[in-house]
Amino acid sequence: MNSKHIALSVLAFVLVHAMPAQAQLARTFLSANGSDANDCARTAPCRTLQVAHDKTNAGGEINMLDPAGFGRVVIQKAISIVNDGVGSAGILVPASSTGIRIVAGNNDKINLRGLIIEGGGIGEYGIVFQSGKSLTIQNSVIRNMTISGIAVIPSASFTTSTLAVSDTYIANNGSHGVVIQPVGSNVGVQALFNRVEVYNNGGHGIGLYANLVSNQGGIPRRDVEAAVVDSVSAYNGGSGFYAFNDPAEHYFATLLSISRSTSTFNEGFGIEASGLEVFLYFGQSMISDGARQLNGAEVWSYGDNYMQRVTAPRLAPKS
Repeated sequence: MNSKHIALSVLAFVLVHAMPAQAQLARTFLSANGSDANDCARTAPCRTLQVAHDKTNAGGEINMLDPAGFGRVVIQKAISIVNDGVGSAGILVPASSTGIRIVAGNNDKINLRGLIIEGGGIGEYGIVFQSGKSLTIQNSVIRNMTISGIAVIPSASFTTSTLAVSDTYIANNGSHGVVIQPVGSNVGVQALFNRVEVYNNGGHGIGLYANLVSNQGGIPRRDVEAAVVDSVSAYNGGSGFYAFNDPAEHYFATLLSISRSTSTFNEGFGIEASGLEVFLYFGQSMISDGARQLNGAEVWSYGDNYMQRVTAPRLAPKS
């Protein structure tokens, strides 16, 4: 899929979910033996994530009592969805659908932990983060989507959303493992990947794009930034780690920092940067597929990496 249309194709089918008028709880529960006719209390758990979401107060928490598939969900408020060791808490994504779509308010914080999101070769996206202040993903598996495992595409003007992913496995998706591509005026993203494994995706392992951000005033800057630490990107159809900006539309910067990570056995490059105002820094890492910089991008090595097939990355000063 053309990178310029990744975000727009997802935005084309925003799902609006009406919230039922009923009492809500600060903490709700799901069970394989639950019923959506229940109130989702500990003694009367519900069966699906969407119903539990609708019966949970903003800022509340959904907990799993036992392993099961709990269905897809559209998140419209601050909430936490937590599986802390009861077994596989799964979402089997239907054809041409998204497992978890987040369309929350600009100040809403969303937390996901202990989930398995399975596309089965027919679901389109595992997680789409479309609006919200922050999203954290911990100890989860996202795999077998026809497009991308995680798509971060905020569009609220003059905002910066944050993403933090840790101890998570993203594999076997048709396009990128993770794509970050805000769209709109003065929209930014800051992302952190810690102990994340990205394998066998059709596109790049992790890809950052600032090419759909327009400038209206430009103060403060809304860049697309990511840091990758102690992570692996391998066997992907594109490059392991990729940063892009359109040379003709470089209103804001794309910045990618990589530390103590590995990129290997990818069909593209280990690390790749393209476009003006694109900066990629890497240190203490193994990059066996080489590094490439195109169209005015800058790739900086701290000189302490293990490299193969090097294409003249610049040497940044150690500080």
